[in-house]
Amino acid sequence: MLEVIEKLLILQDRDRKIRRISVELSAIDPQRQAMKNKADGAKAALDSARLRVNEIESKRKHLELEVETKKAQINKYGQQQFETRKNDEYQALAKEIEMRKAEIIKIEDEEIELMEQAERAAHQVVVAAKTLKDAQAVVDNEVRLLDASEKNLKKELVDLESNRSELAAAVDEPALNRYERIMKTRGDNVVVGIEHGVCGGCHMKIPAQVIVHCRAQQELTACTNCGRILYYTRDMILAGAD
Repeated sequence: MLEVIEKLLILQDRDRKIRRISVELSAIDPQRQAMKNKADGAKAALDSARLRVNEIESKRKHLELEVETKKAQINKYGQQQFETRKNDEYQALAKEIEMRKAEIIKIEDEEIELMEQAERAAHQVVVAAKTLKDAQAVVDNEVRLLDASEKNLKKELVDLESNRSELAAAVDEPALNRYERIMKTRGDNVVVGIEHGVCGGCHMKIPAQVIVHCRAQQELTACTNCGRILYYTRDMILAGAD
């Protein structure tokens, strides 16, 4: 194998590791945000349940005020009955009193329904609070794991990048420029083997003359289909003969 191919394979392996870690790092923030969104969703459910309790309590207090208002009206009409000497006025006031009493009964029925709703809503608050507590515990643990993974990946990336320039400098400039130009368009699969007569990158059949040129190992050989740098080893020769 050409020495330059060996150096490029070493550099390519380093670049693949750097890219893999970079991809893993880029995925951490979205994962962390997704976990936080999960906790936010549970908190929103608890807030909604508490809001429902407050709404029911507000309605109940409003109904209590209505009852008090109607009781005050009954007392007022009763006093007016006591003071009037006219029978038709007395009867009219009596009718108003009966109407207010009927309205109070209706309101009290509504209060009973609200009390039942309040009980169910309070239970929902308890359930939502427990759900949030459990979700927050899971999220906190997952975020801790993600933070630790991020820290380790960043350290590994620094270590890998620290001497990448040295590996690149070991490759002659024309070959390095060619390698980096292909990498921009083909990703980190630049230097590929020939196996069973096809390119290890694009998997297209390679002309026999190109294979012979590559096996001669005199200079860099490119795939006629994708432009990747080709190499050939004895293992590949054996594989092609099988």
